[in-house]
Amino acid sequence: MNKVLIIKYGEIALKGMNKPYFERVLMERIRKAIKSFKDASVWRYEGVVFARTDDSDRLEEMAVEISKVFGVATVSIAAEVESDPETIFADAAEYMKEIRKEQVISTFKVEAKRSNKQFPIISPEIARRAGAAILKTCNDDPDYQLRVNVHEPDCLLFMDVRRDKTYIYHDKIAGFGGLPLGTNGKGLILLSGGIDSPTAAWMMAKRGMTIEAIHFHSYPFTSDRAKEKVLDLAEILAGYCGRIKVHCINLLEIQQAINEHCPEEQMTILSRRFMMKIAERLAREVKADVLITGENIGQVASQTVQGLVVTDNAVEIPVMRPLIAMDKVDIMAIAQKIGTFETSIQPFEDCCTVFLPKHPSTKPKLESILESESHLDGEALIEKAMAGTEVYTVNPNQN
Repeated sequence: MNKVLIIKYGEIALKGMNKPYFERVLMERIRKAIKSFKDASVWRYEGVVFARTDDSDRLEEMAVEISKVFGVATVSIAAEVESDPETIFADAAEYMKEIRKEQVISTFKVEAKRSNKQFPIISPEIARRAGAAILKTCNDDPDYQLRVNVHEPDCLLFMDVRRDKTYIYHDKIAGFGGLPLGTNGKGLILLSGGIDSPTAAWMMAKRGMTIEAIHFHSYPFTSDRAKEKVLDLAEILAGYCGRIKVHCINLLEIQQAINEHCPEEQMTILSRRFMMKIAERLAREVKADVLITGENIGQVASQTVQGLVVTDNAVEIPVMRPLIAMDKVDIMAIAQKIGTFETSIQPFEDCCTVFLPKHPSTKPKLESILESESHLDGEALIEKAMAGTEVYTVNPNQN
């Protein structure tokens, strides 16, 4: 029996007249994800995407890589057999026999789908006859009997009967769903070394948005290792989002000017406004449609509703905050799922810890903030900071 991958999508199926466009982009993304596999191919047939490789020992590895592609709902390793009644029942029995060599299975259920309506046997009968063939073939050991259990089976066997071929499989590797990367514009993420911003970037990428990043540091008050941590996070994200450019900008002189000329309690919100202004200018340069942040209401002093309103006043570009109303526990769970959590919790300082006020303003007034900014040469500070930008291109699995 030949083995292929069956790739199914969820939300894309609801796209109506735009569905072919999303399917085409999805297949392009899958091809990029598996280009390192020998003679890998991807094709679409009767509403389902298939993939194959000549390197059969790496088929499971390829399935895992495909499951990371946004837009993919499930990936299954399937046996491909001829769509002949007697053949598919015999092969279904042999397939189950092979499974039982690898797993302890006492009960099973067959779910059959007759995609080819010209096939002479209806779906329930396909399932019944396949089940009978499995019981006859697999119960030659009296101490290891197999039984049917339609409610809680140890193994759920799927059979998809199509025009020329039938596909038999049992495992479904869950994908992340969402929309294919590149179908929903471009966002510039304000990427720190914390838990939230990498998670926010991932969530927007899952909605089809390509990602570029800007990172602020305060060297030498913050270390090179803190910047390396951010690049490590970008590399993990690149595994989902493809190549990411990270623009690193030193915020120290701006922070020093704020510290010297403005009230101490406004340090955090004023620094944040400068970050947003710089990010907006960079977004225009790199043709990003929106800014993305990992801000969450009430999590820190600058993320009160009043603080966010004052922050947004600094820019005209839309700001996306996918984590805005999430619990921290839920954010951490996503970070663990996508593999950024362990890197994010490494104890390296970021620029927000420099000149941190003892009592930061939690309900800033815009008029007061604008008055404080008037004492700064904001344009000169921004231009100088941007002139020293370091740009890193981060690819997935660089190490």
